[in-house]
Amino acid sequence: MSYRPLFGMALWLGLALGLGAQEKPQVFTGAQIIPIAGEPIAHGVLIVQGGKILAVGEVGKVTLPAGAEIHDVTGKVLMPGLIDSHSHVGSGSGGDGSSPIQPDARVLDSLDVRDASIQKARAGGITSVNVMPGSGHLISGQTLYLKLRAARTIEDLLIKLPDGTNAGGLKMANGTNSIKTAPFPGTRAKSAALVREQYIKAQEYRDKIARAKGDPDKLPPRDLGLEELVEILDGKRIVQNHTHRHDDILTVLRLSKEFGFKVVLHHVSEGWKVADEIAAAHVPCSVIMVDSPGGKLETRDADWRTPAILEKAGVLVGFHTDDPICDSRRFLRSAGLAVRAGMTRKGALEGMTIANAKILGLDGRTGSLEAGKDADFILLSADPLSVYTHVEQTWVEGQKVFDLTNPQDHLYAVGGVGAGDSRRAQLCCFTSAWDLIMSANEGNQ
Repeated sequence: MSYRPLFGMALWLGLALGLGAQEKPQVFTGAQIIPIAGEPIAHGVLIVQGGKILAVGEVGKVTLPAGAEIHDVTGKVLMPGLIDSHSHVGSGSGGDGSSPIQPDARVLDSLDVRDASIQKARAGGITSVNVMPGSGHLISGQTLYLKLRAARTIEDLLIKLPDGTNAGGLKMANGTNSIKTAPFPGTRAKSAALVREQYIKAQEYRDKIARAKGDPDKLPPRDLGLEELVEILDGKRIVQNHTHRHDDILTVLRLSKEFGFKVVLHHVSEGWKVADEIAAAHVPCSVIMVDSPGGKLETRDADWRTPAILEKAGVLVGFHTDDPICDSRRFLRSAGLAVRAGMTRKGALEGMTIANAKILGLDGRTGSLEAGKDADFILLSADPLSVYTHVEQTWVEGQKVFDLTNPQDHLYAVGGVGAGDSRRAQLCCFTSAWDLIMSANEGNQ
């Protein structure tokens, strides 16, 4: 079953034409295929149709469907689309300065799908992304899991769950980011206390609803924030927790165990100090690979060896950009840096793909090249861990959303005038944003 949202007549013509064209099978043949689910295939073939993968295997061992469109990609490398488990593309925002705990805020209501950062993410080979609100709050709001399809509105990017709701998590944070003047906490201990108080309120809210048994006269007043926390308590959403220092990491693990919620640790600058504790808690980590010194004092013991140490301890490790902290266009460098510091090649490539799919609960539909999964894949000029490699094409659900040979896409990939400006003045000497979007879409058909 596909959970892809149904698009209405309001979608732009280019996207509609692309969907129609996808009824014809497409065959990509001759590339080295890194399926993630299995060993690399030296001379592989990938067949996609209707947004799904039909088959993947060796050239000559896979039957090609009649009437298929053949793409000869000999000499290239083909692998699953990259998944970024923590990003801020689209310039979204969450809670404001009125309270340190705002689970009712939804990044959904603040994203700009025409922001150039989204096209730059496609240029980096990213096909799925967890878009977060900021980390200046203990709870800053609801995150959103997106497919970076060709888009006109935010609805075009949403990933839908089987029950029809939008896929996403809850952003939490601890450490120095959320320590401020009142009403925000002034210490780490008070930070944890405020979180405990809020989850206890959520437990009580859930119990009141259960006791009411549907009687409207007995139901408590509706509280959007507590509703969200009840979803966390019930395991319907995953907490995505910003944390750096080893003691802050242990606080998150303590709260997770106390209230029974699922959590992913993000950043984990000092995760290498408590790798065994993280492994024992069976909690995944989403690591950022920052390649320059500086930043916050609490990150001073950050170490490139963290992914390798966590991997050795048995922790599920994914990577993220925290874009704009790390440029989405250079996301593959995270895997290369991790391998340089001792992580296995297999673990690093999984950290860009299937591990992040598991972190977001999307591994049933993306993260590896397997029959039945979404046709999310990228075409590379060479090995994914080489600094000289370029992303040449990005495909989402069988639709090409980035092509390095397209002039507009090339501009987003390499930078220059117009690459960072999603809204150009409609004057004599400027190209309008609409013209840029339409020309890019036409070039990707």
